[in-house]
Amino acid sequence: MLIIEDEPEIAEIVRAYLLRDGLCTASAGDGREGLRQHLALKPDLVLLDVKIPEPDGWQVLAELRRRGDTPVIMLTAHDQDLDKLLALRVGADDYVVKPFNPAEVVARVRAVLRRSRAGGTGVTGRLRCGPLEIDLDTHQARVLVDGVSILLPLTLTEFRLAVYLARNPLRVISRSELLAACLPESDALERTVDSHISKLRRKLEDTGVIGMPFSLRGVGYRMLEPA
Repeated sequence: MLIIEDEPEIAEIVRAYLLRDGLCTASAGDGREGLRQHLALKPDLVLLDVKIPEPDGWQVLAELRRRGDTPVIMLTAHDQDLDKLLALRVGADDYVVKPFNPAEVVARVRAVLRRSRAGGTGVTGRLRCGPLEIDLDTHQARVLVDGVSILLPLTLTEFRLAVYLARNPLRVISRSELLAACLPESDALERTVDSHISKLRRKLEDTGVIGMPFSLRGVGYRMLEPA
């Protein structure tokens, strides 16, 4: 999920609720960064605030619709029928008025995703991140090397880490976030994440893919290095 919202407190609350519901997120504080991340991450859904720094939410929505059918839920402080009609007319899939209940936003996200899957648009069962391809339906991860597809023998935790990092390939993700997202039922310490990442990296290296995921000492991990 990509959250384009210029109020950090709101973005963090929504992110936390989505994460608790098992949904991976990325965020942007203005329209330009939001559009850049949309191209880089190819999110399953965008939560888009209307009043963000240029380009504003309406312009971003128009550009997203020009690019394709990524589901979009508009977030705005305006509770006016005209705004709601405009959002739907421009191409939004839903509309949430501030102040809102974060749990309701999660429910709206789930509903839009279900409709998108039923309609065959927007959401797929595969993630592609560099040479790595992850099939979310079969729980398999493969690496494409010199035209050959190689299956990675990942454990459940390694698979979860690969998925979470692949959904946010350029964002540096802390150990604490990875621990909460990928080992939610565990009492493991943050250093346990390092062990699982090391094993994931070793299995990728066995196929000839070197360095993924990349580590930033004292900060966390990201799947890809910026170009």
